[in-house]
Amino acid sequence: MPEESRTDDGKQSLQAAGRATDNCILGRGCGTGREKKMDEIHIKNLEIYAGHGVYEEENRNGQLFVVDMILYTELRKAGMADEMALSTSYGEVSRFANRYLREHTFRLIEAAAEHLARELLLAFPKVERLVLELKKPEAPIGLPFSYVSVKIERGWKTAYLGIGSNMGNKREFLDFGLQEIKNHPEIKDVRCSDIITTAPYGGVEQDDFLNGAVELKTLLPPYELLAFLQETEKKAGRERKVHWGPRTLDLDILFYQDFVSDDARLTVPHPDMANRRFVLEPLMELCPGYRNPVSGKSVREMLGELAGDSDKK
Repeated sequence: MPEESRTDDGKQSLQAAGRATDNCILGRGCGTGREKKMDEIHIKNLEIYAGHGVYEEENRNGQLFVVDMILYTELRKAGMADEMALSTSYGEVSRFANRYLREHTFRLIEAAAEHLARELLLAFPKVERLVLELKKPEAPIGLPFSYVSVKIERGWKTAYLGIGSNMGNKREFLDFGLQEIKNHPEIKDVRCSDIITTAPYGGVEQDDFLNGAVELKTLLPPYELLAFLQETEKKAGRERKVHWGPRTLDLDILFYQDFVSDDARLTVPHPDMANRRFVLEPLMELCPGYRNPVSGKSVREMLGELAGDSDKK
């Protein structure tokens, strides 16, 4: 993590560059949470001879598979400049898929499709998401049929996290948590807000917190992201003994694209964020225009309402 710096108002910065205004101009971190309309590259009926199946002879002898793909990406710059480097090569994608399915063996076409989609998204960074259909026209069914297939859609999702600590060397715990996030192979484009010092929330007597927010893109679905964050907290020595009590490292999912959940394991968007200045102020730096998919209010609006309520007291 970059060397710590301090602004005039006492906020501690985890990174020297990347202010919110610049990123709004670039279109980062200021959306509604919904996936925007993107351009498409279509690859249809790509024939690949490979060995995948439940039966041993399928893996040993191989058979024909047919792949259809839709790659969602931005093509405007490539179209205007007529430069291949600004696009994603459908030839390279096709050869990658052929090589991957020939070099790996899976019992289920569900698994073959899942792993291929992941590897494509990791290998071709301009592709934001894809739809992949894997067809098996020679499946051992024993009845007349055209083909069997599985069809999946996978892609990078934008998530916002709260990060905090109020035990031990707080800065080191925050550094550790952020580095673990950056090191995950299915997470990219990680940005962290300035870190602020805040009083404890919830009425439990304890030390002050260091709090911030993190923006990232991930291939992990919400519950897999939650499991990873909880494992990271555990590595940092987090013990869940007292509700709203002290913790070495606290990692909360605040937003996950436009995903909404309200169950015992995961509540997203974070249900109490509108009442927490230590959540909204860091988010304001990263995504002031981001709208809560439940309330419809932006981060800027929620912080403004919270400040207005405080002025009335």
